[in-house]
Parts: sequence; C-alpha cells; structure tokens
Amino acid sequence: MKNRLLLVAALTFTMVGFAQKNEIKDAEKALKDGDTAAAQTAIEAASGTIGAADEKIQTQYYFTKGKIYSDLAKKGNNDAFEKSATSFKKVIEIEEKSGKQKYTGETKQYMASLTADLVNSAVSDNGNNKFKEAAEKLYMSYTLSPRDTSYLYYAAGSAVNGGHYEMALDYYNELQEVGYDGGGVVYKATNAATGEVEEMDKFQRDLMIKSGGYTDPIDEKTPSKTAEIVKNTALIYTQLGQDEKALEAYQAARKNDPEDVNLILNEANLYFNQGNKDKFKELMAEAIALAPDNADLHYNVGVISMEQNNYEDARKSYKKAIEIDPKYTNAYLNLSTTYVNEGNELIDDMNSLGNSRADIAKYDELKKKKDDFFRQGADVLEEALKNNPKSENIMIQLKNIYGAMGDNENFLKMKKMLGE
Repeated sequence: MKNRLLLVAALTFTMVGFAQKNEIKDAEKALKDGDTAAAQTAIEAASGTIGAADEKIQTQYYFTKGKIYSDLAKKGNNDAFEKSATSFKKVIEIEEKSGKQKYTGETKQYMASLTADLVNSAVSDNGNNKFKEAAEKLYMSYTLSPRDTSYLYYAAGSAVNGGHYEMALDYYNELQEVGYDGGGVVYKATNAATGEVEEMDKFQRDLMIKSGGYTDPIDEKTPSKTAEIVKNTALIYTQLGQDEKALEAYQAARKNDPEDVNLILNEANLYFNQGNKDKFKELMAEAIALAPDNADLHYNVGVISMEQNNYEDARKSYKKAIEIDPKYTNAYLNLSTTYVNEGNELIDDMNSLGNSRADIAKYDELKKKKDDFFRQGADVLEEALKNNPKSENIMIQLKNIYGAMGDNENFLKMKKMLGE
C-alpha cells in the first residue's frame, strides 16, 4: 500500500511537470506569434505550481515570464517592468546556484534591454513630473545593473524633485554605502569636417584621432558628486526636522575631505538657519582660509558681523570682497549701510539732549559725527557708481543719504539720474 501511494505521488508530480511544460510552451508560442496577452495568460497558469517544479522547468518558466513582461513593458504597461526584472533576476539566481548557464547569457542581454527601456521610461516620467515613478524605475535599473551606480544617483535626484524625501534619503544613503563618487573623465575631439566638438568613449575617440577624421583630443575631468550627495542628505535631514543627523552627515564627510569648501559652507548655513551666528562665522573663517579669493565668503561674514552691530569687522569683510571683485554691488551697498547705521545710532543721543550751552555743544559734536558717517557712506556709493554706473539700487541709496544729510544739490542729481 505504501509503495502504491509513492507511485501515485510520483505520477501526480510528473503530470504537474507535463502541464507546466505545456503551459510554458503555449506561452512561448503566443509570444512568438505576437499575442502577448495570450502568452501572459499561459505563463500565469503555470505560476501556482512552479515552486514544486525542478530547476530546469523553473529556469525556463522565469526566462519566458521575463520576456513576456518585458514585451508588455515595451507596450506601455508600467507594472510589467518589475515582474520582468524579478523574473530575469530569478533565472540568474537559479543558474548561479546550480552551476548551469543555459539561459544566463541570453537573460543578461534581455536585462540590458529592459534597463534601457526603464531608463527611457523614467526620462519620460521626469518630463511629465511623475518623479516618484521615475525614481522607482531608475532604482530598478540600478538593481538590474548594479555596476551602473549612476542610475541610483539619478533615482535619488528624481525623488528629491518630487519631494519624496525619505525615498531620496534611502537612495543617498545607499550611494554612500557603495562608495559612489560620480567623478570621471569625458573624452572629446573635434570633428575635422564640421568643426564641432563631440563626446565619445575613449576607445572610439582614439580610433577617430588615428583615422584623421578628428583632431584636438580632450580628456575633461568631471567633478566628484560626493559633496553634493552629503549636502542633499543633510538638507533632507533638515527638511525632516532632523538637524542633528544633518550635522553628523556634514561632519563625517568633512573628516574624509577636510578641505572641501562646499561642505564647510553647507554646515555653516545649517548653523546659520539654527540661529547660531557665532558658529557660522567660525566655519566661514575656515572656508576663507581655504579659499581667500572667494568674494562671496568675505561678503557673507560681513553680513553676520553687521547683524551683530560689529561694524568694524563687517567693513573689513566688505572691503575685502570689493578688493577681490570691484563690481560687487551688494558689498558696496552694505559697506555704505554700516556707516549710515552707525550714524543713525547717534540720533537718539542727539534727541535726548536739552537746550543748555553744554547740550548744544554736545549736539553739534554728535551731528558732525553723524554727518561724517553719512558722508563716508555716500563716498562708498559714489565709488561704487563708477564701477556700476547703471545700478539703480546704488542711486536710490545715494539719494536717500543725500536727502538725510540735507545735500539738496546731490539729492536732485540722483533724482535726475533715476529719471524721477
């Protein structure tokens, strides 16, 4: 009786195997005939019992299923991408485990084609502001071709563009785990016939140069994206209200690259947004030490010093910015404002004085100081106007200063220049 039961079980298993083979063959035939819907129906009919099938049938099943859903994806079925990708990866997994490579080579070709279709579909989704869908497809492209880590980088970018910050954070963290840098070399040469500079891979470029059809080869380095990834990671943490994690991200990155000015600036901006102006200035000083000829750095330090009513330090920073860039309009305007503000601070003292002879003398003394500050502010802007003769902002501020000084001649001159 026991032997009979075993025989029945074996026959049942064999019948299931035959049924699966027939369903897979039906699916393959329908796919070959261009009837993808019938192929899908046939392959899904085999799905319920495929787990009990032997490796050979399982491999054939997943290979065929991958092709069917790849075809459906090409025809616009976005849900088919994942099923196709999962099926093809299953083929590779089974054959790697068994040591047999019957379908592996062909499967990898289909995976490469599917990856290209995913990327093209993601580009279309991005163009239609379907950022989440684009991000998911680009991430799937990365899982199909893990060496192409740029797909993961672009997936993160799409997620950010769509405001899907937690998704983007997962992708950025994974980029850092795999050590993605993003830097590289772009190979270019000039087409001798058209004079146009064209980009190509190194092998092709070198062949073109040897053929004489192209000249002036250029190896153009592309910068590392590490700092940008860290910055975006920290910005997302900030967006999610996790400032401490944002600071940890910057500080960890700076340990690896302590002379990256952009990392210092981003950390400084985080402290600025938290209201920690002293830490901001400290980090900006570090940045200036690394990039002393960056006018913007000096200007930003000037802004914080001015907010803290530290006019002397603010002036030093603004003057340095102007020294580096003589057309830095905002540096001139703020430098002028430091003198005007310091002059205005004397007005309260002037108004508090009485009518005694001593008070009148003190009043005259303070007024002279105030006017001297205003005059210095005006002189700064007159110098600025030489380098920026069409700047309305400079003219407006000059007009206001001359008006406050009671300098009617120059006041009217500025009004005329403004067309008032």
